[in-house]
Amino acid sequence: MNSPKDALGLSATQLHRHRENAALDANALELFARVVAAGSFSRAARQLGLTRAAVSRRVAAMEQLAGQTLLARTTRSLGLTEAGRALAARAQVVHEAANAARMALRKEGDALQGRLRITSMRAFGYSVLLPLLAEFGRIHPGVAMELMFTERRVDLVREGVDVAFRITRKPPEDCVAQPVLRYRIGAYGVAPTPLTGPQALQQWPLLMLEGGAQSWPLQWHSHSGNARETVELQPHISADSLEALVTLARLGQGVVLAPDFCVQEDVAAGRLHNLLPDWHLPITEGDCVQALTLPVHTAGANARALVRLVAQRLEQIDSNTVNKYGG
Repeated sequence: MNSPKDALGLSATQLHRHRENAALDANALELFARVVAAGSFSRAARQLGLTRAAVSRRVAAMEQLAGQTLLARTTRSLGLTEAGRALAARAQVVHEAANAARMALRKEGDALQGRLRITSMRAFGYSVLLPLLAEFGRIHPGVAMELMFTERRVDLVREGVDVAFRITRKPPEDCVAQPVLRYRIGAYGVAPTPLTGPQALQQWPLLMLEGGAQSWPLQWHSHSGNARETVELQPHISADSLEALVTLARLGQGVVLAPDFCVQEDVAAGRLHNLLPDWHLPITEGDCVQALTLPVHTAGANARALVRLVAQRLEQIDSNTVNKYGG
């Protein structure tokens, strides 16, 4: 009696063997080597251009086939089991061979071509991203870029966007998120003398983003994490543009509450000063700008190249030290 077949015409036995081969093919072994080297599913996913869930599923399939746990998981890290160490040695050989083959096939001077659609928050776009896009354009003159600076949450698939730079704690599950810049929100003005604490802000005209006329209870945190102060603040001037508020602060019209990357040039030049150098203002969206792309099988080479350049250029910025630029 013939065994039943699936929609692809494979018998149950053939289908089982097909799945076994897929679980331990060269791609799977290379992925395992990359996970081991990265030390976490999240870091490996970013390097591979995949979602964390996809990487986790691939490793789970390998463990199911092996009938043994390959990675000892904790909330902070991954460790190899005895079976995992044995497989990792073989996986590393496959990874090195695959990498050598890719390098051999890569032609010197290959240029990127086509179009790249990019969206970003306006403040990050104008303050940080534009010079990096100019550098990317010089390196890859064959890529035509389309920019969309907006505070609106853009759907990458529906709107045909290749890369989105966004502040978010929870990136969409169907996107690959690469952290590119950590930041802190501070209080900046032309006065060179720091304030005694967050409460002193009540004595200054405040320039706030989309604050309206109402007062806002804002909880400030000390950098040490040992102190918090909640202050009721009412904006003197509110606007939907951080660039406009920073300009007004530079003109002596008040104190602007802004991310450090928005004022880095003014602080470095001495036009603005951090008036609360020991404090920062956390926000619900998080303290990190992330580059969002679709998974690697969907995202193009142009998008991956741009994210790689931005991450490399911003890597040296110490986001845990407020006011790196002095003041």
